[in-house]
Amino acid sequence: MREGVAAALRLAEGAALPDVLDTGDPAAWLELDEGVRAVEWSGPSAHGWERSADERALLAALAAGDPLSDARLAVALCHRDGRVRHRALGRVAGRPALLPLVVVRCTDWAEPVRARARDRLTEALDAVTAAPLAPLVRRLGDRHRGDFAMGLLGDVLRRAPRERLAPLLASGDRTVRRFAYGLAVEEGFLSAAELARAAARDDDAVVQTLCADAALTSVTHDTAAEVLDALLGARSPQARSAGVTALRRLDRPDRAADFLADRSALVRACARYVLRQHGTDPLFWYRARCAGAADPVLPPGAAIGLAECGTRADAALLWPLLDHPAPGVRARAVAGLRTLDVTDVRRMWRMLDDPAPGVVRETTLALLPSAAGLPERELLRRLDPARPRWVRVSAWRLLYAHGEVVRLRAAVALLGDPDERLRTRAEAVVRSALRWGVGSRSEPEVVRLLVRGRALLG
Repeated sequence: MREGVAAALRLAEGAALPDVLDTGDPAAWLELDEGVRAVEWSGPSAHGWERSADERALLAALAAGDPLSDARLAVALCHRDGRVRHRALGRVAGRPALLPLVVVRCTDWAEPVRARARDRLTEALDAVTAAPLAPLVRRLGDRHRGDFAMGLLGDVLRRAPRERLAPLLASGDRTVRRFAYGLAVEEGFLSAAELARAAARDDDAVVQTLCADAALTSVTHDTAAEVLDALLGARSPQARSAGVTALRRLDRPDRAADFLADRSALVRACARYVLRQHGTDPLFWYRARCAGAADPVLPPGAAIGLAECGTRADAALLWPLLDHPAPGVRARAVAGLRTLDVTDVRRMWRMLDDPAPGVVRETTLALLPSAAGLPERELLRRLDPARPRWVRVSAWRLLYAHGEVVRLRAAVALLGDPDERLRTRAEAVVRSALRWGVGSRSEPEVVRLLVRGRALLG
């Protein structure tokens, strides 16, 4: 609102629209619409509210049909009085700079204003103006009465040359891209290969799924290779999983084996599904790969994949991987043992000192259910500020799960810690203990901890 008020004041002083607000930002127009109404009244008088001199001059110019700049007309288009807005809409023809405010007025609460704005937008919206207005139209589409402009935009783009849709497909606004790709799929503007490349390239999961499904729906024998290469090589798990699943329908199940060790659990599951549908048990592949614990190129996904479809007996293949030179393999091996519910505290304890943060994080998750049985003194020692941050966070999580008194002990020790995030978590624990108590507040140690915590918190 503050930016809208500032913009409204500058426009009233005669500043040009491009100098006042970012005309390509939908939010700037909506803030201006609110800002104008917030600054129009000059103040109370003996006869009620009195118009300012600028406002009286603007209304006189509108009534007389005098020439008005885009800036002055923009103020009139946002005026609190519906009759002024209605009159201003009669002056917008041939002023493309004001079309965003015409779009805003298409959702106006006053029916005459709304009807005139829709007439003006219908006259002005074409293949050239549609793309720049699309982000604002799409944003207003979620408002009450926002469906008219959305429908009009869709109709114009359906009739426009295909290249007019390109800026929307590359828009930085993901809701605009979703709208544009939905329209492209509905009208068949893009080939299967183009859709597959879009699914692989876009960072929005909705666009990825929409384009991948559409690509696979329209794929033919001649385009199958290009579509699959784009999807299977995508960074997005959604796109890769769609490509892997399609291998079954396209009768190319052998390629699914290449994704059994994918970094994504979704893709690994799809690969196993495809292979099973063609009579191949992926468990044998996982066991064969993980049997070579010294294999320097063992993919991390093989270790967790074995746990995802194996049995507790397969833990024997995962334990040696805790010493693998690749941090990713060690981390996935720990995660696999946790998945199989095979947690040996004695054998896993040493992994809390692993130099790789990912390994320590997975080990912490595996040991959390057994936190009450872990040596408290060793964990407290790991809170030392000289230790790596991931080691300290791990120790805090395990101490937190240890029990109420131990949690309070660790929290008081961290109240003066240089790490802001750890200190904030500790403060929350101490404040909660001071308010609600911990165990028996009569225990001497608890009393001492609460007194010290209160003093450190000030």
